[in-house]
Amino acid sequence: MPAVPDTVVLDPTGADHHAEHEQLRSHGPAVRVDILGVTAWSVSDPALLKKLLTSADVSKDARVHWPAFAEVVQTWPLALWIGVENMFTAYGDNHRRLRRIIAPAFSARRVDALVEVVEGIVASILDGLETLPAGESVDLRERLAIPVPITVIGHLMGVPEGQRAAFRGIVDGVFDTTLTTEQSTANTAALYEAVDQLIAAKRAEPGDDMTSLLLAARDEEGDGSGLSDAELRDTLLLMISAGYETTVNLIDQAITLLLTHPEQLDHVRTGSAGWKDVVEETLRLEPAVKHLPLRYAVTDIPLPDGQLIAKGEAILASYAAANRHPDWHGPTADGFDVTRADKDHLAFGYGVHFCLGAPLARLETDAALRMLFARFPDVELAVPEAELQPLGSLISNGHRSLPVRLRPLG
Repeated sequence: MPAVPDTVVLDPTGADHHAEHEQLRSHGPAVRVDILGVTAWSVSDPALLKKLLTSADVSKDARVHWPAFAEVVQTWPLALWIGVENMFTAYGDNHRRLRRIIAPAFSARRVDALVEVVEGIVASILDGLETLPAGESVDLRERLAIPVPITVIGHLMGVPEGQRAAFRGIVDGVFDTTLTTEQSTANTAALYEAVDQLIAAKRAEPGDDMTSLLLAARDEEGDGSGLSDAELRDTLLLMISAGYETTVNLIDQAITLLLTHPEQLDHVRTGSAGWKDVVEETLRLEPAVKHLPLRYAVTDIPLPDGQLIAKGEAILASYAAANRHPDWHGPTADGFDVTRADKDHLAFGYGVHFCLGAPLARLETDAALRMLFARFPDVELAVPEAELQPLGSLISNGHRSLPVRLRPLG
């Protein structure tokens, strides 16, 4: 599909996303972009984005509200993002039905009950890291940021330990926007195979986990309001994928920001800020998801600058660009400041599709940071900041690796 003239072509490698987001903002509240060959409206103005995310004139159901769906879903590398049947792509009453089924998994009571579990997982990981010799470089993305959420979501969803590594590799592929259509299709097939294996395992041996609970409730709703087979598979896919990748990036980015801004870490150590401030400022400055595909105009939507998003056109929520908008956070929007009074952000979305897993992600990141810096107060980057490489993704916002020295020599 050829790009519409005057569109911004988004870099699938995410090599310089800060410059790209600045470019998006320079075009006004919204601009047409090319996202791997698909044209959409990137919205980076926070006020407009909030309005659209709460409007009934904007849908996430591509089958119903995007005329290009049938063609695009056949060839687009990001077809999974628009083709799944779960609350991520649902609209109106259907979304409310699905969210009602899933919401209890992330209730305040359930999240509070996971505090000791999460802290135990982090403590065990740090125990292992403590055995490393002083001065040795260790990749904290690989050794902390990844194992914490994959273990937590594995516990919550009942994913057997032997299957977690497989899920991890496949989920990484969902967010990798450098894959070809063929590679993406193969990765999607592997993901569904892993989900089907999990379903089979839990049907054979149910446990006290969300997969077993969803299976038990599968046909409980006699009026047809329960999960269909497709919705069950895609809901499990959503909960495992979203519960893993985004939290990995949040932990990764928070550690990176603290190690590259030691004066901000001092604010925490002196009590002028807390770990929750670090988490929220990280979410604002370096959200785990940069762009989230896709939404669709149910009707013509006039924009403040006189442009028009026509009925049936696609919309890309550009959260990272909106979070740093100077109209929202002023001239210091690009700075990392844990004492900032207003740390409001769109990292978890906004409106009816606000991320249900936000409290759990915050809990995991808070625990990982608090316990890491208590155990290893002298942790430092093992390479210059400029050598940290971004993930190959225009969606996922993290690093390929995060090499540090936990106990520097001397």
